[in-house]
Amino acid sequence: MPELFAYTDGACSGNPGPGGWGALLIARDGDTVLKERELCGGEAETTNNRMELLAAITALETLDRPTKLTVVTDSSYVKDGITKWIHSWKKTNWKKGKVKNVDLWQRLDAAAARHDVTWEWVKGHAGHPENEKADELARAGMEPFKP
Repeated sequence: MPELFAYTDGACSGNPGPGGWGALLIARDGDTVLKERELCGGEAETTNNRMELLAAITALETLDRPTKLTVVTDSSYVKDGITKWIHSWKKTNWKKGKVKNVDLWQRLDAAAARHDVTWEWVKGHAGHPENEKADELARAGMEPFKP
């Protein structure tokens, strides 16, 4: 049975500043890549954390039907937020006062709820081929917004 992976990354030139997000979706059967899809985009004025969140959101929202997949991110903000912190944020109806990017956290929560998602963290800029490709896509998404 094929496995689906989404490798996601965000980038920002200045924080805030022009930013981009990238996602690499790969369907594998063992070591064989069956299908690959590259996604990227950006915004003129944003933050790195917002771009990290948008990469994961877009990867999940792109899938047409409920799917089992692994989202691999180099952002502990995204991984810890969606697997740990979000539970208390939701319990307090997002009123902790210090929750940033509530709009995107709610969107990520809704997108993830449609799927069976395993979240993994990898060290960024450490030679992980798929993470490096996601970073390349994020930088490409940012390019049109750079002065």
